[in-house]
Amino acid sequence: MDGDRSVWDLVLAARGGRQDAWDELVVRFTPLVVCVVRRHRLRDADEDDVVQTLWLRLVEHLGDIRDPQALPGWIMTTTRNECLRLIKARQRSRPVDPLAAATVFDTATTQPLDEQVLDDVVSGERHEALLSAFGELAEHQRQLLALLVADPPLAYAEISRRLQIPIGSIGPTRARALQRIRQHPAVVALMAGAVVT
Repeated sequence: MDGDRSVWDLVLAARGGRQDAWDELVVRFTPLVVCVVRRHRLRDADEDDVVQTLWLRLVEHLGDIRDPQALPGWIMTTTRNECLRLIKARQRSRPVDPLAAATVFDTATTQPLDEQVLDDVVSGERHEALLSAFGELAEHQRQLLALLVADPPLAYAEISRRLQIPIGSIGPTRARALQRIRQHPAVVALMAGAVVT
């Protein structure tokens, strides 16, 4: 399996029935799916349901995707919609004690929409955009960036040893990867929205 295949190549191969391409799509975009699901604070079983439903929806609609480069956006939107659908279904079927109905409408117990909530939303959108861009990097670039942000930090010599690349190529490879992230449509859109507001 070639870890440097583009999303375009993976989608075309998966449409053609190539299991290895499908597996790579799942591996590459699962962190993005999990990130979106976790922002909705679902129970573990519900999280699993949403993730499975997302991959089922992708199998069903893989042939409908006209621009494979838009796949990360499609995945984020579909995952978010599945989370909201599940939350809405749970709210419809939530048991209510009629004798305690007064507490249902008690405004003192509801959390006000404040700057912290808005900050969380913006932070989550930023995280999703970065994960989307990260998922489209070449495999060697993803591995390098992951090692560069490891905690505790790794020395360049250790990174060089693990990736079997010269120490002198770490900086330029990092710069190219970060430039690709900055130019990713999701990151560009996020930054354009940040400038407008």
